[in-house]
This record gives sequence, structure tokens and C-alpha cells, in this order.
Amino acid sequence: MEVKRDILWRVYVCFLCIVIFSLIILGRVIYIQHGQGDYWIAQAKEQQQRVVPIEAERGTIYSEDGSMLSTSIPFFDIYIDFGADGLREKNGKRFKDNVDSLSIRLSGFFKDQSSVDYKRQLHTGYRKKDRYFLLKRNLSFQQYKVLRTFPLIRQGRNKSGFIAEVKSKRLNPFGLLANRTIGLSREFIDSEGKVKNTNVGLEKTYDNLLKGETGSRLVRYLAGGVYVPVEGYEIEPENGNDIISTIDVNIQDIAENALLRMMNENECAFGTCIVMEVKTGKIKAIANLGRRTNGTYWEDLNYAIRASEPGSTFKLATMLALLEDKHVTLTDRVNLEGGKWQVNRRTVYDSEHHGLQEVTVKQAFEHSSNVGMAKLTMNHYAKNPLQFIDHLKKLNLHKLSGIGLLGETSPIIKTPKSKTWSATSLPWMSFGYEVLVSPLQTLMLYNAVANDGAMLKPYLVSAVQKAGLVVQKNEPEILEQQICSEETLGQLKECLYGVCNEEDGTGFTLFKGSPYKVAGKTGTALVANGNRGYSDHIYQSSFAGYFPANNPRYSCIVVIKNKPFAKKYYGALVAGPVFKEVADKLYAMNAEKDSHSSYALGKDSSAYYYSGATDDLKKVMSALQIDYKDSVNKNDWSRLYAVNYNPVLNMQPVQKDFMPDVKGMGLKDALYLLENAPVKVVIKGRGKVKAQSVAPGSALSKNQTVTIELK
Repeated sequence: MEVKRDILWRVYVCFLCIVIFSLIILGRVIYIQHGQGDYWIAQAKEQQQRVVPIEAERGTIYSEDGSMLSTSIPFFDIYIDFGADGLREKNGKRFKDNVDSLSIRLSGFFKDQSSVDYKRQLHTGYRKKDRYFLLKRNLSFQQYKVLRTFPLIRQGRNKSGFIAEVKSKRLNPFGLLANRTIGLSREFIDSEGKVKNTNVGLEKTYDNLLKGETGSRLVRYLAGGVYVPVEGYEIEPENGNDIISTIDVNIQDIAENALLRMMNENECAFGTCIVMEVKTGKIKAIANLGRRTNGTYWEDLNYAIRASEPGSTFKLATMLALLEDKHVTLTDRVNLEGGKWQVNRRTVYDSEHHGLQEVTVKQAFEHSSNVGMAKLTMNHYAKNPLQFIDHLKKLNLHKLSGIGLLGETSPIIKTPKSKTWSATSLPWMSFGYEVLVSPLQTLMLYNAVANDGAMLKPYLVSAVQKAGLVVQKNEPEILEQQICSEETLGQLKECLYGVCNEEDGTGFTLFKGSPYKVAGKTGTALVANGNRGYSDHIYQSSFAGYFPANNPRYSCIVVIKNKPFAKKYYGALVAGPVFKEVADKLYAMNAEKDSHSSYALGKDSSAYYYSGATDDLKKVMSALQIDYKDSVNKNDWSRLYAVNYNPVLNMQPVQKDFMPDVKGMGLKDALYLLENAPVKVVIKGRGKVKAQSVAPGSALSKNQTVTIELK
């Protein structure tokens, strides 16, 4: 009995344990189902299907004449879903009827394997019911168009099972041309193994506008870690905007080739050449070349916006300060002491051993004398260096250029409060040492002299377009209305003209016999080589100026860093020939245009702009039989402008009690809008409205006076 009782006790204990264990399992099931149900359902769905992003098509960067400088080219990966109902219905009849002809077409078009091999691959995928069989990678759009005409594929995705995945690749059709400035959209794999892009230049600065809005797509999970798109569950991406740059392809090509020719000839380390339109501040060309280890050149860095010691081209700023403060006149005398002068236990040397003594201030500038500039600066600013530095700041040499390119290095203009200021800082600054400014900043100064004293902000983007319509337009912007007095400006022009056209000038030989006149300045600066200092005799050659001198159209700067102990290093021998080649070719191009202007009409400028009543504008376009894109809808007021030389009519919003934009209107339309505001209108000039005293969109008050200028 005791044995039986002992056995029963053990059975009861085991049964109780099983009951308890069962209750625990049941409780866990209930908890998972009700307490964690939503979480595990979401996990299951995520493994079966997920939402993946669809990248938007990146916008295109154009030159001002409409040439593509950077664009996205579509490429296609082709897959086959062998589990598609259309392929497997009726025991695979559609597949079996078309596989032979499809294999023959694939083999004949791609010529990479025989039709037998293609047929064997297709049968293998069909037999395995492969839901994501890779057929081809990286097909061009033209290849993809041809592929869609092949047997079976032309029957559509549902019946053929063919899936095309589109991806884009960034391409610069002109290769090296302005490559660094336009920007490189290059793919790389990050530390997590994800493919990402790195951009520079305009590609980086305007990345948010170019990249557009990302879409999304629902995909289904298949065996092997493959996801297949679920049709009908997509949010389309919004394509990026297009950028219209100020770059002129022809001018850029001229600058690039001229610079490359000299770089190869003299085995230079790096160089830059910038061409600016005098009246607008538009950058028409910006070439940057750096020497690679194999001796070839590439647009590796944007040297145009990297600050360095400018050398003698900086003497224009020194002359401006001296002349503006009435400390000197061009006929005053200065002793160059043979090209060697000691100040505060340091010696100033002229770059050429000329042996000159007493010369005029103008001759000292034309000879590019360091001694002359240092002496004059010390004589007149030693007791008050800030007076000299204030001139440099008025010229915006202490600020970034504002061109809008990321990566521009900050300039450095020392003051007596600077830690590195010394007793010789002022004289050395006078001829372009102990200051750091970029070639672009130097060009802004020379362009201001050419532009009758108005300093313009340089810019690289004329407009931003969306679907062919302008959504943002950039106009010339004045940074300084007048950098100096008219008298000083005339003297500076005389000095720059003398450098290139008088026998004393360092640029006289270079431009002797030219059919046009140049005003400019050479520069030769000794550059330190890290810890080795100046012992390697590395020189930076430069030339800055504008042409034609009597009616400036373009300003240009060339800055080239030479190799150690280079045979040629003077600015007139290295940078000067590059400047001359650019100027010669641009002069020839414009001379040809001018000679045809009397009897041939060119394309209208992309800057034309008219505004007025919608009905009136439409009647004019109809009467002239001009086709245009109508984006007005039902607005009463419109504006007419060009997009890639094609007229576009767009709405002109007008709000009550707010200043309308009357630019581009005739006087009748402008008066109608303004007098109904109601405001008092003062009219100047005749023609169409070019300017208005109150900015568009500003709140108007009763009896307010608004001045409009017609031209």
C-alpha cells in the first residue's frame, strides 16, 4: 500500500506540474496575442512587405545658352517574375510559345551569348519559379526601348512577368569643362555599406533644389532576401528643379584650354582662370586645374575661391587708398633705390633688378615696384594703419565674395590688433603679402574699376526652373555703389592702362601690337613651401585686368602656382599669356558678332521681360504669330519672359493694398494698377517700367507716393 501511495503521489505531482506548465503556456499565448499582438503583426508585415523610398530625378544644370553641364541619365535593371500568373496560366503556354523567339532576339541584340544559352537560363528560372530573376543590368534608355519590343516582353508586365527597375547616373557631358565648379555627384559606399553621393560646387550648393522630393513604393518579400514591387502602391517622387548657370560653354572652353596649355608647358602645380561679365557680375568661365601624380591635370579643387597671398595684383588696392586720401598724385616722385629698401630691419626687394632711382608714382606702379608701394604706404599710413585697412574693408576684401559656392575659404586682412601684426606688416601688405584673398575677390576689385566704380556681387546661377517655368531669377547685385571718387577712378584706369600699353609697363611686351587695348596688372609672389619656407623658390604668377580698355566687356584673372625652381615664373610670362589668349579669342568672337549686327538678328536675350493685361499680351502674341506657353489660367494680369529662348506667359499676382510688381509694364497698365491702389504716382522717363521706388509686395498706405522709372 505504501508503494502504491508513493507512486500515486508522484503521479499527482507530475500531473500538477503539467497543469501549471500548461497554464503558463496558455497565459503566454494570451499575452502575446492580446498584449503584444500589434507589435508582432507589424513585425510579420515588415518581413513580408515594406515601404522603400523612390529617389526623385535630379534636376539638370544648364549653361546660359541651354547646353547641359550636368544631368542624370536613366539606366535600367531588368528582372523576370516567373511566378506571374500570366506566365503560368494554361500550364505555361504563353512562356513556351515565346521563349524561342525571345532567346533569339536577346542573343541577336546583346551579342553576349547564344540563343541556346539564353533559352536554358529562361527555362531554369521558369522551372524554379524564380520571382526575381535577373536578366540584364545597366541598360541604357535606348536599349530599354528596344527590349520592350521583344516577344513576350511587349505583352506587358502582368503577362510577361518582366520588371524594369530604373536608376539614374549623374553625367557631365562636357567632361573636364568647369567640372569642379559645376560639381561632381559621385557615388561612394559608407561605413554601413550604403550607397551615398558626395557633391561639390553647384551640385552641393543647390542640392536641395536639384534633388527634388523622394517618393515611396510598397514592396513584397520573396525568398533569398529579394523584394518585388507591389503594383499600385506607389507615391511618385517630385523631380528636382533645373539650374540655369551663367557659364558660357564657349568662353569656358577657351579659358580651360588656354590655362591647360600653359600648365603643361611650365609643369605648374595648379592654376585658375576666371572670366566675369563687367556690367552684370556674371561668371562666364571659371577654370581650375591641379597637377596629378601622373603629370596630367584635372579640376580637383576650386582654386578660384581659395584665399592666398595675392602678390602685386593687390597693389591696385594700395594705389586706390593713396590716391583717394590725396596723399599722392600720379606725377609725384618716389625713390626706388635700385629695387632694394630696408625697413624695420627687413629688406624689401623688387622682383626685377631694374636699378631705377627717382620715378613717378605712376611709373612705380607700372614697374610693379614693391619698394615704391612699401615706401609710399609707410610714409602716409605708418602712424595710422587703420586708415589704410579701412580702404581694404570698403573694397570687401575682408569678406567672402558671396558667390554662393560652399568651400570658399575666408580672407584675412590684418589689423594692429591681430596677433601676427608686426612692425613690417603694413609695408608688406602694400604689395600683397601678409594678406590672404581669393583670386575671385581680386577680380571683383578689377571689375569694379572697369565698371566705373560699381562693385558687383559675382554670381553663377541666372535662374531656377521647374518644369520649364522660372521659379527664381537672379539679377545683378551691387555691393558698393562707388568704391572711390571719379577722380581716383580715372587715375586707377590710367595706371592699369599704362601697365599694358606704355613701355615702362610690365605687360607692354605681352600686348604690343594687339588690335584692342587691355588694362591690367601683373603679379609675381614668392610662396612658402611648408617647413621648407621660401628656399624652393616657388612663385605664384598672376595677371588681372579687363578688356577692351576703352569699353570694358569682360574682366579676367589668371593665377598659377609654379613648380620649384621653374624657369619661367614672372606674371607676364606665365599668367599673362593665358590672359592674352582668352582676351584675343573673346575679342575675335565679339568682333565677328558686331560686324554682323547691322544686317543679322540673333536670338533674343533670355532676359527680356514684359508685363501687362493678359488679354492685351495675348492679342500681341497672336498678331505677331508667335507661339508661347500659356501658364496664366484666368488671371487678369500676366508677365511674358523667355525659357530657353521660348516665350512663356505666366500669371502676375495683384493684391489689394499691396504694391504690385509693375516692372515690364507700359505706362497705361502701371498707372491703372497704382492709381486704383490708391497711391500718388511720380513718373520719370518714357518707355516701359524699369524700376519702382516701393518693392513689390510691400503694404501700401493711403496717399503714399510711388516713383516709377521708365526706360
